Amino acid sequence: MFVSVSDRCVGCGICTALSPEVFDMMGNFAIANQNKVSGNEETCLDAAISCPYNAIDIHEI
Repeated sequence: MFVSVSDRCVGCGICTALSPEVFDMMGNFAIANQNKVSGNEETCLDAAISCPYNAIDIHEI
């Protein structure tokens, strides 16, 4: 699974609250640590579904 955060991100922090292992805040935007996605797929999906700006993109590899 490949997880990325698009430029639609406004830094609300929902993703970091739901999946702190994968998502971090960098200034006013979230970033995804692709190296930590494995084993955290379910929380990544929860974060993507919960994002009010649809800023989390998930693709199967």
